Amino acid sequence: MPTLTINEINIHYDTKGDGIPIIFIHPPLLTSTIFKFQLEHFSKKYKVITFDIRGHGKSDYSDEPITYPLIVEDIVALLDELNIEKAFICGYSTGGSIVLEFLLQHPERAFGGIVISGMSEVKDRILKLRLGAAINLSNDKTIPFLTYMVTRGNANSSQTFNSLRKGAKEGHSINIKQYYLYSRNYNCTKFLQEIQHPVLLTYGAKNKTFHQYAQLLHENLPHNELIFIENAKHQIPTKEPKKLHDAIHRFIQSYKRE
Repeated sequence: MPTLTINEINIHYDTKGDGIPIIFIHPPLLTSTIFKFQLEHFSKKYKVITFDIRGHGKSDYSDEPITYPLIVEDIVALLDELNIEKAFICGYSTGGSIVLEFLLQHPERAFGGIVISGMSEVKDRILKLRLGAAINLSNDKTIPFLTYMVTRGNANSSQTFNSLRKGAKEGHSINIKQYYLYSRNYNCTKFLQEIQHPVLLTYGAKNKTFHQYAQLLHENLPHNELIFIENAKHQIPTKEPKKLHDAIHRFIQSYKRE
């Protein structure tokens, strides 16, 4: 993987293919390997960029706490490094929240957004409890257990599990905890009306607890398309990649670049 150095922090990324750029953002603990199927599929038609957030995977530990604004600025630096003026910004789970933050902070650098099982705030008890448990387990003693549970939940095969777990084990527990903490407290709902870009919202039809977040975004984003993927739960990138790919391709092709 190539490396981008920002203030002596090495951020590892991968890029493949040519065409309209799409950059993918992973959630806490997981790494860019969660988008293996997307990298392979979309690179046949588009320019795909994946990267490991600071303190995750092969990227360096960050003395500066992990926040969404910091991640957004790292994405801008990565686009600059690759001489990309605009891209579609795609995020999975809490990575979807970063898509919204990016569109709010740097609308001039995006064609549009793609939110996969994402949210603009954490408001239900179940998700708060899950994030709280992840925060408590994000320490050197218990993070191996958290790593096992998260990667197993996202794996569709033993090969995928081993790949996801290998990448996750390279992360730094402090930065992972910071990412979880910021995600639990983040709230941009009152600013959603300011986002004028087209946004694709994709959720699993069986992921009932997240349907309230789908409806919240659908009702507040001025230009969006909401799709519930049949038979899917939360872990769409690895467990329902074909249906996801079809939805993203149709979305990108339906909007002309400026």
